[in-house]
Amino acid sequence: MDTPQTVQALRALAHDHRLAAYRALVQAGPGGMAVGELRDQLDLPPATLTAHLNQLRAAGLVTDEREGRVIRIRADYDRMNGLIGFLTENCCGGKSCTPAVKKKLR
Repeated sequence: MDTPQTVQALRALAHDHRLAAYRALVQAGPGGMAVGELRDQLDLPPATLTAHLNQLRAAGLVTDEREGRVIRIRADYDRMNGLIGFLTENCCGGKSCTPAVKKKLR
């Protein structure tokens, strides 16, 4: 991912309903969810969910596929991993980022 793509993805996720939708889709796994199922889970009006999904689509974070009368939406895991990779590319100057475990004082 490059910087403009990263900014677009982060802007798309910078809303509580879009983040909740994206997290639900990531949790659903590669099979994704029907849009109606996602709408019921998030308890959002159809037009509101559509607007949020359009933002996630534009950022390349989700894809959709028509299955008859149902639209199935899926998280794009390659894009998600690209975003995580971009954000952590230079993490800790190449050193381990795992925090040191503090010993309990007795």
